[in-house]
Amino acid sequence: MATLSAFSSPPWPNPNPNPNPNSRPNFVPQMDQSNPLDSDTDSSTPHQPIEYHGHLDSDTDSSTPHQPIEYHGQDHDLEHDNQNPNPNLHKPFPAPHDPPTLLHLSFNQDQGCFAVGTDRGFRIFNCDPFREIFRRDFEDGGISGVEMLFRCNILALVGGGPHPQYPPSKVMIWDDHQGRCIGELSFRSDVRSVRLRRDRIVVVLEQKVYVYNFADLKLLHQIETIANPKGLCAVSQLAGSLVLVCPGLQKGQVRVEHYASKRTKFIMAHDSRIACFALTPDGQLLATSSSKGTLVRIFNTVDGTLLQEVRRGADRAEIYSLAFSSTAQWLAVSSDKGTVHVFNLKVNPGSPGSERSRYAPDTTLAVTHSNSSLSFIKGVLPKYFSSEWSVAQFRLHEGSHYIVAFGHQKNTVVILGMDGSFYRCQFDPANGGEMTQLEYHNFLKPEEAF
Repeated sequence: MATLSAFSSPPWPNPNPNPNPNSRPNFVPQMDQSNPLDSDTDSSTPHQPIEYHGHLDSDTDSSTPHQPIEYHGQDHDLEHDNQNPNPNLHKPFPAPHDPPTLLHLSFNQDQGCFAVGTDRGFRIFNCDPFREIFRRDFEDGGISGVEMLFRCNILALVGGGPHPQYPPSKVMIWDDHQGRCIGELSFRSDVRSVRLRRDRIVVVLEQKVYVYNFADLKLLHQIETIANPKGLCAVSQLAGSLVLVCPGLQKGQVRVEHYASKRTKFIMAHDSRIACFALTPDGQLLATSSSKGTLVRIFNTVDGTLLQEVRRGADRAEIYSLAFSSTAQWLAVSSDKGTVHVFNLKVNPGSPGSERSRYAPDTTLAVTHSNSSLSFIKGVLPKYFSSEWSVAQFRLHEGSHYIVAFGHQKNTVVILGMDGSFYRCQFDPANGGEMTQLEYHNFLKPEEAF
């Protein structure tokens, strides 16, 4: 649960490391914290459903109401913010001999950039063309969570590693245009993940999901979940139609919140626990996988209909990431088996609520070009032999952690590894088979091209 908190207790590194002793305080003074928000001291005040406090920094007098968070929008490229308004804030530290330890890796909402959290700060990269856009180094301060908001100047940061830059129980709202934190959300347990929209901030704890208004950090909704140590959560990105997906209260169950229609849908997606899921940007399609890691299922989020089922393999695997292409024609899957798979989807995201027959054959008997030779005995052999298999594959190091997304170039995928690897590959949609590697970089090692 969220709590009132101040930077003075407990003592953590300065959220805005500024060597200038004459600079103004990082945040306006907070209110007296002697009474928690759930206290019964004022019976005339409506009961709050949760003890919560979030605050924004303001450059105005403390008596002036806080101003909404302002950001420069998707068209504002972070590359243009390299001219730091405070040159002392991010003075480059001498390059260490050892590369930093990777703590976090994620794509932004349109998969055109990715964020890296390390034991020394965070870095932002462009995918196409590949290049480092900027980095923010903190002296002995780790960042275990970095959530971008498309390409704008606002990011959400969570401290982590051996020496966290911020408490792991806080979400810090970082404005890179100002080069400092402008807000925070504090909780009583560690933050597992953060998801951003232009109008919402979603914070995921071990067994809770909180939804806040972006402009004033007002709590709008809270959801209880089953134990969720990975911080699984997905949100749609189309304006005005927020769809949120998180684990339900039962093993194998996902919960879908349709905020526009004020509807909640529970889907029993798997028999075993949910390991990974992904949502299309419009929130209409949901891909899920379980801890077994053999099957991936595609659901209609409106009515919970199972639209398609594809098979990664026969043996168990830990699924690390799922990603839809922009048109929802393809689905990419990465796992600890070291192979990235691309599947051909037969769903029609433009027709939510339609009958399954309009999307694909019966999922237990679905036949594609990859198994058409077995079509004459479908229904006779076990389900394994009539499964839909991937169209294309790319082999990587088994056991390493990789995440995948579709590139902006046609029929390409981008693969990121926790070992610092960056791959761009191309697949043949007609003939399938092994993908062609187009590009490789190690983003943990400095390159003069940056």
